[in-house]
Amino acid sequence: MAVQGSPLEGVEDLGTEEAEEDEEALVTGEEEEGEEDSVIGEDEEDSVTGEDEEEEVDSGPQMVEDSGAGVAAEVPPEEGGGGRGGFGAGKKITVEPHRHEGVFICRGKEDALVTRNMVVGESVYGEKRMSIEEGETKIEYRAWNPFRSKLAAAILGGVDQIHIKPGSKVMYLGAASGTTVSHVSDIVGPEGLVYAVEFSHRSGRDLLNVAKKRTNIIPIIEDARHPHKYRMLVGMVDVIFADVAQPDQTRIVALNAHNFLKNGGHFVISIKANCIDSTAPPEAVFASEVKKMAGENMKPQEQLTLEPYERDHAVVVGIYRAPPKDKK
Repeated sequence: MAVQGSPLEGVEDLGTEEAEEDEEALVTGEEEEGEEDSVIGEDEEDSVTGEDEEEEVDSGPQMVEDSGAGVAAEVPPEEGGGGRGGFGAGKKITVEPHRHEGVFICRGKEDALVTRNMVVGESVYGEKRMSIEEGETKIEYRAWNPFRSKLAAAILGGVDQIHIKPGSKVMYLGAASGTTVSHVSDIVGPEGLVYAVEFSHRSGRDLLNVAKKRTNIIPIIEDARHPHKYRMLVGMVDVIFADVAQPDQTRIVALNAHNFLKNGGHFVISIKANCIDSTAPPEAVFASEVKKMAGENMKPQEQLTLEPYERDHAVVVGIYRAPPKDKK
């Protein structure tokens, strides 16, 4: 394996050319055993997770059974004693459906929120993956980190509805590099669509690379304040998710809702209090934003703070132009 830090401490002086070669190998990390881990090869994410997904399935006997609540898989350890395998390699792992359709819970040594990977064998941001086989079908799940995704934080925080499910058409404002967008892509599946809007060209390049392998993502590198600039690219959507962290965030979401969100559709907005008003208490900022939504035909139905994953953040879920209630 590649040796980090000060690799020469505690190494005896061999006094031969062989010693020099060994010393060089220690410094460069080119020992035969560690060559695979120390070199970033064609599959960059394998070097991050420390596992080769293909080998994980084929390297030994694998048991898959229907356990009622989900799928149980015996994931074999990697050759050479396991070590850094994800999700506790070598242990029995159970995947259970979450109450939000399209989201799953992986139960093993540590429980993790996961989505079913739409592009098997590919990580997006170095996240861990766990693969199982059902007959001839390989199913792979990707860990969803709540510290890197507001939507994952809301789900683990107990949000009642996210309104994003298989087959949904979603507009995602503030797509950034595509971390959460990739998981939304997993959830909506091949029958759904994700219109991912991002203004930053630097983040947009990463988003484009994610979209190349995920055909249900339509990247739009444009300012979300000007929806007329991309009106010809976007159809009517079922849900708008927004994470734009701008002082006029509610207005930005409302402009896009008026153009693209169907009547009776839903919105999920992540609000960062100190991006809107750093001098006011977070609770006052959230209440002010909720009041603004009501003036835009956006009816909030649920509000949830994102502690402990994000400080001074809240998610507001609601309905747009709710149909009138039938009077009895």
